[in-house]
Amino acid sequence: MTTPEPIPFFSAAQDFASGKDTPRALLERCLARLDAFEPRVGAFVCHDIKAARAAADGSTERWRAGRTLSPIDGLPIGIKDIIETANMPTEMGSPLWAGWRTGRDGASVAALRECGAVILGKTVTTEFATTGPRGARNAWDAERTPGGSSSGSAAAVACGMVPVALGTQVVGSILRPASFCGCVGYKPTVGGINRGGSYDYFSQSCTGALAASLEDAWIVAINIAARAGGDPGYPGIQGPLEPPAPRRPRALAMLETAGWEGAVPEARRALEVAVARLVAEGITITDRHADQNIDAVERAIFDAAGLTRTINAWEGRWPLNTYRNRDASKLSQSALDRLVTAEAMTLADYRGAISQRQQIRELHGRLAVQYDGAITLTAPGPAPVGIGWTGDPAFVVPGSLLGVPTMSLPLLSAEGLPLGLQVIGYASGDARLFEIATAVRDLLQARA
Repeated sequence: MTTPEPIPFFSAAQDFASGKDTPRALLERCLARLDAFEPRVGAFVCHDIKAARAAADGSTERWRAGRTLSPIDGLPIGIKDIIETANMPTEMGSPLWAGWRTGRDGASVAALRECGAVILGKTVTTEFATTGPRGARNAWDAERTPGGSSSGSAAAVACGMVPVALGTQVVGSILRPASFCGCVGYKPTVGGINRGGSYDYFSQSCTGALAASLEDAWIVAINIAARAGGDPGYPGIQGPLEPPAPRRPRALAMLETAGWEGAVPEARRALEVAVARLVAEGITITDRHADQNIDAVERAIFDAAGLTRTINAWEGRWPLNTYRNRDASKLSQSALDRLVTAEAMTLADYRGAISQRQQIRELHGRLAVQYDGAITLTAPGPAPVGIGWTGDPAFVVPGSLLGVPTMSLPLLSAEGLPLGLQVIGYASGDARLFEIATAVRDLLQARA
């Protein structure tokens, strides 16, 4: 098998109760994909296949007995190597932490175990889930980047090694690799899933999912939240334990973002065709040229990347300063440069940046009066050639800055490679985002 193809869990689980399929059989199909693709993709840092098989066998017995722990009982899943796992190292994409074990599970991993999920292994992340690729490759073309920082998670899902893998995002680290690898990417509302034991220390950071399907992304996220909640002080994502039913949006905003000028012509055309198809289905889609409120948001988010870098620099001062003191030779130049920037900042600089961010969030929130959400590209084009760079995040960083739920749907293509259609919701409207995204998916697939 040479063409990547995800293996969905939600549809497979429909046959578990009858015995037509089993969690162990599903795991073995995933392991066969791992054997076929992993040598050239390098999605995983490490595995615990023996433990995974034992967990899948336990799940198989629970399905037979009608005593499942959750809707994701038996789900094979990968864990981004920025999140703690009790039975495997947490290396954070850094030689500073090679072989490091905490002996505990992060909050999301503990919740997954309570659900009966099957933890297969740790997926490759960039250095400290920021920049600095660690060798994972795109499943569609091994000479191209899988994106970052959830690079291994996206590659593993795209190949069918697991139906779902956890990712994290502070800039574009879930949606961009989802776009490049051809899978679903879901970043929740900020604070939506408990990040305890996840070593990404930024106020825009979210734990989310790379998945074979929308249904898989939702059932994983909501079942984690049901057990671990959101970040401290946040209510966590809310909605049904089963995937939300599609609900067609009345009106959507089409955002260009700062990425529009750099988008390749084929990517622009793909978005324009998708917009035309949705308009033909009776959905009103408006852009900045027809609505001054959308234009105001476009101008506000134009430098989302620059503002995010400023905020992240201050917030990343610790622990980078302690890492430098431990062994600066094991840090990338990018990490050292970020630390220099942070140490040149003042608290007043940071306060000004987060105040500006809050104003932008409030401005965007006013669009909810007229629009059910927004759509745009997830990336300026297909995955770039070369694995030394993770790609341009211009289209996805606005959603991170805004703190809203965002989604990448594998519905577009350019140059014969995957390209994501991004759907953007409003704060705490995660279930509604899934309703809209499911309706958009169904409409575009029906007209394909």
